[in-house]
Amino acid sequence: MKDSNVKNKRKKTVKNRIYLIGIILCLLVFGVSAYQLIRYYTQAQKADEEFAQLAEIAEQSDDKGESGKTQEDKESLLERYQQLQEQNHDMAGWIMIKGTQINYPVMYTPDTPDYYLKRNFEKEHSEYGVPYIAEHCDPKKPSDNIIIYGHHMKNGSMFAGLEEFEDPDFYKKHNSIRFDTLTEIAEYEIIAVFKTTVYDEKGFPYYRFTDAKKKQDFTDYVQQCQKLALYDTGVSAEYGDKLLTLSTCEYSRENGRLVVVAKKK
Repeated sequence: MKDSNVKNKRKKTVKNRIYLIGIILCLLVFGVSAYQLIRYYTQAQKADEEFAQLAEIAEQSDDKGESGKTQEDKESLLERYQQLQEQNHDMAGWIMIKGTQINYPVMYTPDTPDYYLKRNFEKEHSEYGVPYIAEHCDPKKPSDNIIIYGHHMKNGSMFAGLEEFEDPDFYKKHNSIRFDTLTEIAEYEIIAVFKTTVYDEKGFPYYRFTDAKKKQDFTDYVQQCQKLALYDTGVSAEYGDKLLTLSTCEYSRENGRLVVVAKKK
């Protein structure tokens, strides 16, 4: 009888310890989850505030949004971005799409690819990064195709707004992209919106096309974009046109990408 009581006490003690360990583990999981959630929203707020400040600096009172400016106008445009460019010499331009949150500086570091993938405008670590031009493009030349990468953030910031273009009705109301360099204001008309994958043989390597060695190279690129397009925009491009390709992650499949291709007006 005495041995039975001892065994019962031991079993009860073990159960209590297991129960206590379970509670501790649950509290730890809850604590970690709460920390990550708070950290995420804190970073999101910080990133939004930082980009809002940059956008405020970049604003100008007389913004006609026209391409083909004179040299005098180009110099005045450079003044618009001069303060930001002095803050960070990696800044190569500014991108804005009406109807989305996309209103950001665009960076360019050809010698250090993907430098702004995890850095903010001040070059500090940030999960949001800053939209940036692919290293094999040249915004000054410019290349036949300027490729700009941006994160697809859950809070709708960065290039998450490109997701809106999956809806043809949204496209009809917002069919252009504004991309300024430091010397030119430019509007781009959207040609195609498509999804593909990267890092495999099945996907379309849109990210490799920068300059056409011959007319057919340009034509093939445009035709492949239109072939993959989610809908027909009725817009095309010809050899000699300048293209803008925006790319962000797309989560319906592994290594998916959502791509928007436009031509300079």
